[in-house]
Amino acid sequence: MPDFPKKTLVADAYSRLKSDIRENRLPPGFQAPEPELATRLGISRTPVREALIRLQADGLIRLIPRHGALVVALSPSDVQSLYDILSALEPQAGVTLAEAAPTPTALAPLYETLDAMTRALEAKDLSAWLAADDSFHQQVIALQGNDRLHSMLGPLLDQLHRVLMTTLAHREQLARATEDHRTLLHILATGDSNGARRELRQHRRRESREVLEIIEAQGLTAL
Repeated sequence: MPDFPKKTLVADAYSRLKSDIRENRLPPGFQAPEPELATRLGISRTPVREALIRLQADGLIRLIPRHGALVVALSPSDVQSLYDILSALEPQAGVTLAEAAPTPTALAPLYETLDAMTRALEAKDLSAWLAADDSFHQQVIALQGNDRLHSMLGPLLDQLHRVLMTTLAHREQLARATEDHRTLLHILATGDSNGARRELRQHRRRESREVLEIIEAQGLTAL
């Protein structure tokens, strides 16, 4: 299959660039032309260009003619809007998953991720905690089985991850957030769809209040 190597290169470029943006290795406001990014990745410009088109569709970058890619910065109002959308859509992922009456085997990845969150919290390893937190939410939307909802929520979680990276050191409610995940997992295991909707909505609203207060207190204008 002649397209396979190209598709693989595009997928690899997309994955690596998205990871660099999510983890703030390419911070908000970073701008680079395609040749520079191709050199950074050690591949040709064509797969990089296609990867950048996908990242623009995800809302992570903006392509500027003759100037390459600009990593999009989020304002505090953008963060508020992001939480508003997640608070509306993510609970539906919980509903769909709970209604499917998932077995303990199906939920095993979530139990493992919750254990990782707990260990990271006990070790005061903030980076590991956030990685597990992100993985938990990504797994919920992957397990719920609605591909369209998954494709809508995935890019929003990618944008939020960068915000959470920036504010993580100032958060004081990580233990509460961990217990939110434990409660949600119990609700999912019992098939309580209304409870799943309620818990996910409350979790995101509590998180948004904490994060937005940090953004205001720190005077952050671009995340």
